[in-house]
Amino acid sequence: MKFELEDNNRNLSIVDLTKELIRVADKLGKKTLTAKEYSDNGKYSIAPFKRQFGNWLNALEAAGLEKSRNYDISIEDWFLNLEEVWIKLGRQPYPSDIEKPLSKYSYAGYKRRFKGWRKALEAFVEYINEAGSSLDESENIQNLHIIDNNYHRTNRNIGLRLRFIVMRKDNFKCKICGRSPATTPDLKLEVDHIIPWGKGGETVIENLQTLCSDCNLGKSNLSMDIQP
Repeated sequence: MKFELEDNNRNLSIVDLTKELIRVADKLGKKTLTAKEYSDNGKYSIAPFKRQFGNWLNALEAAGLEKSRNYDISIEDWFLNLEEVWIKLGRQPYPSDIEKPLSKYSYAGYKRRFKGWRKALEAFVEYINEAGSSLDESENIQNLHIIDNNYHRTNRNIGLRLRFIVMRKDNFKCKICGRSPATTPDLKLEVDHIIPWGKGGETVIENLQTLCSDCNLGKSNLSMDIQP
């Protein structure tokens, strides 16, 4: 329960608010605070902090506290982490999977950022499906590139969305040896051009495959469609 009335909160100065943040951080023994942590332990509502500082991060900075890392994580980073967990498991992650060392970010963090775990999954799937439904218009298609007299309509780099689509197509397993991170925890999967990009191969689903790092290194720049 907050004992301060909202009308009184309007008279709080920046000094009052920064001292209050430091007090609560010291009380909890933390170097940073989320808005919820303060709300559960502080004297005032969140409103005067937003009014004086513009947002919670600015308030933390003014008090000399560290910015909570979850506030600095981009949508792409949340999705990249979820993709990595999905690939390692070879299936859709469950809430119990979203913890270290498997996941860089916590299950609670996903719930806060996306207003629920299911909504986090739905946002990720929608992000991936947007690429799958219109790959020719995705960020991968750019101006023509000329390499060794080969004309390219795609960029060599394989983005997060396209990489996930290819790995999902290949059941998160290496196309050569059949291993997966789900059964071989230290195994690293990569997406490789079947016809090398340097030899005219495009960065499109039909020319991409999932390989483990060992098989990809052994393949080098050879075209998989060339018979010995």
